[in-house]
Amino acid sequence: MHGLMTFWRAHASEVATLIAQHMALVAASTLAAVAAGVPLGVLAARRPRVGGPLSAAASVVQTIPSLALFGFLLPLPLVGGVGARTALTALILYALLPVIRTTAAGLRAIDPAILEAATAMGMTPRQRLVRVELPLALPAIVAGIRVATVVGVGTVTIAAAIGAGGLGEYIYRGLSMVDATVILAGAIPAAALALLADGALLLIERALSARRPLRRAPLAVGAALALFVGCGVAVLAIPRTDRIVVGSKNFTEQIILGELMAQAIERYTDLPVDRKLNLGGTFICDRALSAGDIDVYAEYSGTALTAVFKQPVGRDPQIVRDTVRRLYADTGRTLLEPFGFDNTFAVLIRGDDARSRGIVRLSDLARHAPGWQAAFGYEFLERDDGYRGLAATYGLRFRDPPRVMDLTLIYRALADRRVDVIAGDATAGLIEALGLVALDDDRRYFPPYDAAPVMHTSTLLRHPQLRTALQHLSGRITASAMRRMNHAVDGQRRDPADVAREFLDSLKRGV
Repeated sequence: MHGLMTFWRAHASEVATLIAQHMALVAASTLAAVAAGVPLGVLAARRPRVGGPLSAAASVVQTIPSLALFGFLLPLPLVGGVGARTALTALILYALLPVIRTTAAGLRAIDPAILEAATAMGMTPRQRLVRVELPLALPAIVAGIRVATVVGVGTVTIAAAIGAGGLGEYIYRGLSMVDATVILAGAIPAAALALLADGALLLIERALSARRPLRRAPLAVGAALALFVGCGVAVLAIPRTDRIVVGSKNFTEQIILGELMAQAIERYTDLPVDRKLNLGGTFICDRALSAGDIDVYAEYSGTALTAVFKQPVGRDPQIVRDTVRRLYADTGRTLLEPFGFDNTFAVLIRGDDARSRGIVRLSDLARHAPGWQAAFGYEFLERDDGYRGLAATYGLRFRDPPRVMDLTLIYRALADRRVDVIAGDATAGLIEALGLVALDDDRRYFPPYDAAPVMHTSTLLRHPQLRTALQHLSGRITASAMRRMNHAVDGQRRDPADVAREFLDSLKRGV
């Protein structure tokens, strides 16, 4: 608990911004869902033939996992893309079902005698709806809003994977660092927000049910003000169009590289920088760069060649870089000079297994693979330079089909003996920290993976000083330096921003 309090104090400004973003996303999506869901609920109550399909459609949306829904929405114009738009669209879709259902249920539960009395008094159907039905159904409607709000608070944490902000950023950052303190730094405030929202709406619901709304009016006003204040603060935090947006994938090295680029731009130019770090992976970052949601991120030459551009695997580093640079140029993007290290894939086993069985090379692994369990990231299983080609090159046949695991967890799974073989990054700090061994790629299967910034060409033309700023990193990050930085974050639980700042300071001193 002491470590958690220390973290919150050290990151007070960032925590406040993330809470504000979290509240704004939930408030905006819930209000939009209410604006759409209440009329649809009225329609469902009055037209059962229409209401059935409406509820069914909303129910189908509820069955779609959050990450899958984000993936479906990402390529869509207007509502898609990396950032808040996609998150808001998904949150609105998730919030519609409880609002529609409770509105319809509340209207259907009204005593028919009351409706007959209202009609007898000469009210038109519209007057009866506004003056009688909706006020009587209001407790049920608030109950639906309450459910939608609590679901929204939880779903927003997942939206951090597509750069929407919110407290989920700490959760994903903690997972990548395998740091429970950072995870709790995001999870506890998110849970507290859910409880506060649930409690405030519950009080409003009870007040309305008891027909004593005036006694609870201050609480209702306070809850509404809290939501709107959160929206206002978050609006101030939304990046302006003149800011350079730096992105990264969702593992430690990428977050460090993102910080290095962001801090280099801040240090050597006057341009303001926004960070969208810890995005879902290669394809989300590439799509974000193509759509203009980010301006720059770090990519690896072999990954760009095979995964982004679907080209055959290449072996010569210079040819691969030249090919990738040309392909990026054809799509309006620029591959800048490499950082200086090659982060190839590394097939890893535990150190004690390597020593006891005499396994040094990947060709040695084939003899033991039939009795072992492998685990790989989803990209490694799908890519042309991934598992299928590796298995064919080395004749690998494992005991069971390889498990699919998140890269943030896969190293620990190997060290904890839940699996026996994984594919990681050659520069991962956890290799040394956990006593793992990288097997030699003796048949040279893996292509080169030289890390380098990729930037929108239009951004580079508008701000040519960006190239100069990032040249301070060109050729100056060795594999051993990258491994030390990764270990500082993964093994020593240090903040990636602090690690990046220290490395930039060392470059300035000429160390």
